[in-house]
Amino acid sequence: MNTLNQSKQSNQAIGFITFFFIAVAGLFYVKWSPYYHRAFVAASNHAIGQSILMGTASSPPPVSFDSALNYALAYGKAIWQAMVLGLLLGSGVQALLPPRWITRVLGGTGFGSVAAGGLLSIPSMMCTCCAAPVVAGLRTQKASAGAAIAFWLGNTVLNPATLVFMGFVLGWNWSALRLVLGLLMVFGTGYLANRFVSAEEKNAAELQLAQMAEEAGAANMFARWLTIFAKMAVRLIPEYVILILLLGAARAFLFPHIGADIGNNPGWIVAFAIAGTLFVIPTAGEVPIIQAMLALGLGVGPAGALLMTLPPVSIPSLAMLVRSFKPRLLFGITATVIAFGILGGVLAIVLGF
Repeated sequence: MNTLNQSKQSNQAIGFITFFFIAVAGLFYVKWSPYYHRAFVAASNHAIGQSILMGTASSPPPVSFDSALNYALAYGKAIWQAMVLGLLLGSGVQALLPPRWITRVLGGTGFGSVAAGGLLSIPSMMCTCCAAPVVAGLRTQKASAGAAIAFWLGNTVLNPATLVFMGFVLGWNWSALRLVLGLLMVFGTGYLANRFVSAEEKNAAELQLAQMAEEAGAANMFARWLTIFAKMAVRLIPEYVILILLLGAARAFLFPHIGADIGNNPGWIVAFAIAGTLFVIPTAGEVPIIQAMLALGLGVGPAGALLMTLPPVSIPSLAMLVRSFKPRLLFGITATVIAFGILGGVLAIVLGF
């Protein structure tokens, strides 16, 4: 019995060390180091590149196959490394870490698990779609809905690198607005999601957790990791690519008009809040998009709406997590993001941005 326990503990240690190494090395290479150098570019140039939405043009290109392909290629070039890392970590959560470890930190239905999920998201700094495989892995390991949502939303709206870029490019008032509303969005939405977890769901999660622990102990962790990685990639990537192509083509519909005549019209604030929630961008992509739109005379109200809605969720990331959350919860998250977008637009006007 002691030999079995020692072997189990040894395997757990190996799994944890492997996961920790992949997470730290991967995030350093894909996120931390590039963003460190990019911060100096933002500080000196007050810009971090062209708008991925429309480049140097005054409006998105018309609907066509070329516009779809061009956007998909530009987006793919920006995020492919982070997507691979997201798949590695999302599968690693399921294969390398014991299920009880996840539930101990993120499985509670109180605010503690939500706080842990939100705090863990800060060094991750992934876009909504790259974070989605990790969220799916956490949910498979029975992390609570609130903790998983806090991790998902926190990756984008609490991204410290984006806040720094935003301060140097748009102004620190925009960073402050994003931070305050972002904290409310991440931790408030997560807390409310946990309030809707029923006793039956808790009991079912406990039973599944016990079964998962037995299955994990019976399989080779690295073979299991490779199998889960392949299954996640096959399931998520094709639909993801198709949706990116469709959204790339639909830019002209989602953002049909950008100009000074829009002003701070309430209808346009709502429209941009909805469009920003549905559209997909790479990490920090909202910064040059908003910069370009403000230069074209867009009102601060619609810009504030995009500030809060472009990063957190999108049609592709919602589709990737359709098996991880109940439809009504995903709908609630989407509606909440839109509401925060409208609030961001109103506050930008009221505060005189």
